[in-house]
Amino acid sequence: MSEDRSANETGDRSWLDKIGLFFTSEPRNRGDLEDILSLAADNDVVDEDARSIMEGAMKVSDMQARDIMVPRAQMRVIKADSSLEEILPQITESAHSRYPVIDDSPDEVLGILLAKDLLPQILEPEQENFDVANLLRPTMVVPESKRLNVLLREFRENRNHMAIVIDEYGGVAGLVTIEDVLEEIVGEIEDETDAQADRFIRKISADDFLVKALTPIDDFNDYFDCKFSDEEFDTIGGLVIQAFGHMPARNEVATIDNFEFKVINADQRKIHSLRMRPLAS
Repeated sequence: MSEDRSANETGDRSWLDKIGLFFTSEPRNRGDLEDILSLAADNDVVDEDARSIMEGAMKVSDMQARDIMVPRAQMRVIKADSSLEEILPQITESAHSRYPVIDDSPDEVLGILLAKDLLPQILEPEQENFDVANLLRPTMVVPESKRLNVLLREFRENRNHMAIVIDEYGGVAGLVTIEDVLEEIVGEIEDETDAQADRFIRKISADDFLVKALTPIDDFNDYFDCKFSDEEFDTIGGLVIQAFGHMPARNEVATIDNFEFKVINADQRKIHSLRMRPLAS
């Protein structure tokens, strides 16, 4: 009995000493910090949710706006010459709160329209003089290479919720919101307007898709008319990890049947998102 108690006390001191070292000296690298977080979670010093958030906060410093942006082809935009009657159905259909307003070209973003700013306009008896340009907020513009931790700080400092992402030539590459960044830290943030299909699979082009690792295999099979087995795994992430045979890092690629999967976002414990390309049969 005394020997068991002595062993337990030694074990307790071991992890307590390691955590104490973390607070009294600087970790030498990120691996040291992740080890401390893992140890703290294993010993119930922090719960898994807290650990996941802390790991997510570290992860965003390695990610860029291009990694999470809504691609240009998927952006919901409003034309500057649209009437109120033309704008309202677009907002009702998409249920977003903010929209880029463009001129003749998608590269000419004039400003950001907040859906709530249209409410007073609806009550106006005369709509002939409606001009969406009078309602626009300034556009926040960031390069594709903008690191997410820096972007989040700028969102908070400037009190912006949306930024237009531009490529190296100054053209619009996509858009990113503060919610997109926060989801990389705390996980998926869903609201009553989120559609089931949009939660898991996003079509970028005819042969390019963004797929969340938590996509149920049944949903993937229904969407792409394929027959992946769900006997061993419930999600696409589990299937992809099996194909790799190890926990993959970002940008690693695996092929399963006629689908190519590229890891977009992953940490030491799981894959978060994938880029999927159907291959010719």
